[in-house]
Amino acid sequence: MTHTTEAQSSTVVRLPVAGRAMPRWAAPAALGAILLLSALLYGWALGSLGWGNSYYAAAVKSMGRSWTNFLFGSFDPAGVITVDKPPAALWPQVVSSKIFGLHGWALILPQLLEGVAAVLVLHRTVRRWAGEGTALLAALVMTLTPITVAINRDNNPDTLLVLFLVAAAYALTRALQTDSGRHGTWWLCASGFLIGCGFLTKMMAAWMVLPALAAAWLVGASGTWLARVGRLLIAGAVCAVSSLWWVAMVAWWPGAQPYIGGSTDGGAWDLVTGYNGLGRVFGESEGGGMGNIGGSFGGEAGLLRLFNDQVAGQISWLLPASAVAVVVAVAGTVLRRRGNDSAGAALAGSGWVLWGSWLVVCGLVFSTQEGIFHPYYTTQLAPAVAALTAGLVTALARAHRAGARWALPVGAGTVLVTVVWAVVVIRRVPSWHGWLAWVVLLLGLIAVGLLIAAGWRARLVPVALGGALLAVLLAPGAWALSVPGGSGSAMGGANPTAGPMTMSFGGGGGGGGGRGGGGGFELPEGMETPQGIGGGGSAGELPQDMPSFPGTGAGTGTGSGSGSGGSGSGARGGLGGGTTLTSDQRKILKYATEHSGDARIALAVEGGAQSAAAFILDSDATVIGMGGFTGSDDAPSVQQLEKWTKSGELRYVLGSDSGGMGAMMGGAASQRSTWVGAHCTKVPAKAYGATSTSTDSAAGGIMGRTGTTLYDCAAK
Repeated sequence: MTHTTEAQSSTVVRLPVAGRAMPRWAAPAALGAILLLSALLYGWALGSLGWGNSYYAAAVKSMGRSWTNFLFGSFDPAGVITVDKPPAALWPQVVSSKIFGLHGWALILPQLLEGVAAVLVLHRTVRRWAGEGTALLAALVMTLTPITVAINRDNNPDTLLVLFLVAAAYALTRALQTDSGRHGTWWLCASGFLIGCGFLTKMMAAWMVLPALAAAWLVGASGTWLARVGRLLIAGAVCAVSSLWWVAMVAWWPGAQPYIGGSTDGGAWDLVTGYNGLGRVFGESEGGGMGNIGGSFGGEAGLLRLFNDQVAGQISWLLPASAVAVVVAVAGTVLRRRGNDSAGAALAGSGWVLWGSWLVVCGLVFSTQEGIFHPYYTTQLAPAVAALTAGLVTALARAHRAGARWALPVGAGTVLVTVVWAVVVIRRVPSWHGWLAWVVLLLGLIAVGLLIAAGWRARLVPVALGGALLAVLLAPGAWALSVPGGSGSAMGGANPTAGPMTMSFGGGGGGGGGRGGGGGFELPEGMETPQGIGGGGSAGELPQDMPSFPGTGAGTGTGSGSGSGGSGSGARGGLGGGTTLTSDQRKILKYATEHSGDARIALAVEGGAQSAAAFILDSDATVIGMGGFTGSDDAPSVQQLEKWTKSGELRYVLGSDSGGMGAMMGGAASQRSTWVGAHCTKVPAKAYGATSTSTDSAAGGIMGRTGTTLYDCAAK
């Protein structure tokens, strides 16, 4: 890789687009403004964001109870089962909650800092590849990526994942630019180590960029091919150790440990290869329990998934420009090999390989994966989209200055295609700022005209460029500004999105569909489709009469929440889970706690972790959610329930009188429901001061309208 930092040490910095110089202080000032913008976008109204994803928020509280819970990522305070991801992303949130107290904003604050840091690291990485102007543009594009804004205002793991991956790209770039072989190897190993840190955040999602990093190293490193491969293998070993130490720790832990959520055998390796690995790609639902339902959040799998109604408004705005960037890079390589100087002062090829491969590999995986897919996964594409778009501007500008007559027409065509696609996405939901489409189109046509005219008048190039950037960034910027507090969808913090809230369990453009239509939430055959779920009615927020998982308190208007799972003010949490106990739930918990004696577990809640989240967040009682995220995991097993009830560790279970979700899901969930029904006694609602009617309405189940029942499982 050629060095690109010489100009940075001079008293002026060259802008790659027009060849003009700006004072040395201007670049830091511009970077500071971009970082401030990112902080504002990611952190405005920080105190009103609620708990984000209540699943992870409850885990943060539980992890703060003991070092074992912290190390494993336990969802419940009793250490029965972990979240279905490694714990690295939650560790900073636990630390923050210990410093500032357990508040929703304290959990989102680390996300804000990590998001801003990712923008800064991307700037530093692109700066070494293509110069200051390109780096500033890349940082701006990433800052304004709608889905990145949405996920950085939430507490899901993807924010930290992106930071680790961009940091790995920076370390790789340093390795390629280091003259010393030893220092280069150290930087390369640092890149592998950071990928391993990403693995501890979201497992195999981090490994998706490995082909891009390896290809960039092999293309751009110095030395013989044998030496390059040897150093790459060393870095690969570092990556493996950095990735798998937690998996080994879980396997060799000498004492009692939580069941690893999402796995089929309670082990971390099964989670790697199954639920968070091949299960995501091929649609295997073992351990996760969501099957095709999970995959439908982002629409049907296929090469056009990134452009469908659910995902397009989140990430696709600059995908056409990114594709053009890859084509220009390949064409420039061909022209240079033929001795044609019209390619201009080309950017280093390893950078194009890095970001182009990153986009292609991750984009293909996201597009074709048959398993669970949420639109917010695509934030992993944002660094590549930003770098490629900025690199395209620089490459075209350099080619134009070198006398290439094709540069400005290619730029004009790219702007036109990008603007037309933006109009298409905006007009999918004309009721949501539909007028913006015509503004974008007008600005785009003006920019195209100026770019063409600049072929005769060079002075028009800066003006044309400014108009082009405004035209292509206006729409994604509007989506980025639209991210509300706590959620952009009916799923709350479990599925953060930007743009109009029109899709069932998702935002971002497009109308809802029925069963299987448009990729909306797909209910099992024969089940009633409630209003607002993939059918008629207002999508985006669960209706007042819509029940949710047992124990969440969603539905029937209980509480004053806004329909967001991240809302700290109400119980209507949608699929994302509620965060506030209803009056009846408080009575149930109080009764169970007072009558449990010295029991280690005050209450076990059927329906999965989402059902127990409100009990954990809104009380200090030791409550567990049976079955992990969806209730399908074998934790606790029937054998454990028998042992706990006999030893007095557990007495009360909050379940459904007809089995509810557990009976429908089969497997371990069904076995637990059957055991509870056969070995436990229903507690009359009047015993804890509630009526049967009010208890039933406080929590039903999105998988079935069944009542909630408190069971006494005292050993007989």
